Amino acid sequence: MCRNIRPLFHFEPPATEDEIQAAALQFVRKVAGQTKPARDNEAAFMEAVDAAMRTR
Repeated sequence: MCRNIRPLFHFEPPATEDEIQAAALQFVRKVAGQTKPARDNEAAFMEAVDAAMRTR
């Protein structure tokens, strides 16, 4: 896994919802090893993005 993903501390101003969603999408792409899911897996892919957003 890429070591470039690091937690940020004292981040001002707070991240917007769009930035959080983009970061969650990047994380799921990196973990899945795919930039775009197959049509059959698209629902599960987006569910993983939503789950990653909820863990903040």
